[in-house]
Amino acid sequence: MKNKDSHLGKIVKNGRVLVLAMDQGMEHGPADFNERNINPEYVCGIAAKGGFTGFAVQKGIARHYKECYSGKVPLVLKLNGRTAIVPKDDIYSSPVASVKEAAALGADAIGYTLYVGSPREADMFRDFGAISAEADDYGLPVVVWAYPRGKYVKDEKSVESVSYAARVALELGADIVKVNYTGSVDGFRKVVAAAGRCRVISAGGSKQSDADFCAKVRDVLAAGGVGMAVGRNVWQHDNPMKIAGEIRKIIFK
Repeated sequence: MKNKDSHLGKIVKNGRVLVLAMDQGMEHGPADFNERNINPEYVCGIAAKGGFTGFAVQKGIARHYKECYSGKVPLVLKLNGRTAIVPKDDIYSSPVASVKEAAALGADAIGYTLYVGSPREADMFRDFGAISAEADDYGLPVVVWAYPRGKYVKDEKSVESVSYAARVALELGADIVKVNYTGSVDGFRKVVAAAGRCRVISAGGSKQSDADFCAKVRDVLAAGGVGMAVGRNVWQHDNPMKIAGEIRKIIFK
């Protein structure tokens, strides 16, 4: 077995993380894209040049556009997914790729979404248990997208709900957990505390003004988070490299 800690160095730089995510094509559908960024080559170019510590995509993007990013940015391969067509009440994200496929594509880490509180929670935990064990065998770190979601969740962005999801990621063995920002430094500190030694990064969320987004990044770090997983706030931006540079300066100083 490979040394797992040695691989963390590829997606963690000086203790910080900045992932560019483009799994929205499956998770949200084409509505998130315009005529320019619907072309994966455009977003891959941003990932390759933007100084990110990871590029999170599904296996089809990783395979078809490998020459656009390989060797230029670490690959975080998402191993499960769903569409926005299925109602959130009974939400489930099924495995769509294996750790073996991730390794064959040169992945430096795997990504996996868990919907904590969904009626299908047990199924997702079972799937993830097998996948995380296989990731250990391959020496690949695990990044969990942990979202409280489903008919049993009253407020998926409350401090209590997000803290619970972060704790579940720790308990299940994630190395890094991606959660939604809870709106305040004090609230997010509780999320970070719940995650223990599992590193916490915040989702970027929907497009915001540059000032608001940069303030959010600073708040995440002030609360003890180690970085961000950004998507729309970068590749929907009129000047993606400019905003990527501003985020990079805040995170890596």
